[in-house]
Amino acid sequence: MITPQSAYLDPSVMTYAIQAIAGVIVAVGAVVIVYWRKAKKKVTDKLGIEENKKKEVEEEIKIIDNPEETVEIKSETASEPTEADSKND
Repeated sequence: MITPQSAYLDPSVMTYAIQAIAGVIVAVGAVVIVYWRKAKKKVTDKLGIEENKKKEVEEEIKIIDNPEETVEIKSETASEPTEADSKND
């Protein structure tokens, strides 16, 4: 026979249970996202679809702290310099 005293759950136990469930949901979500991206990449590679085809390409950014030194930062999708870019330097 269950007595009311042995069936008592402290509020902190429920808080811990909720946190554990939330942690499992977040972990499963992260795993699903990782495998979704891997599968998507395999499919796009197999079909020959280029992801950056319609994206806009940004120009190079030049930061000048000292007029004698020029630091160039290229983005990953930056195109090769054109003749107009070399004339501006």
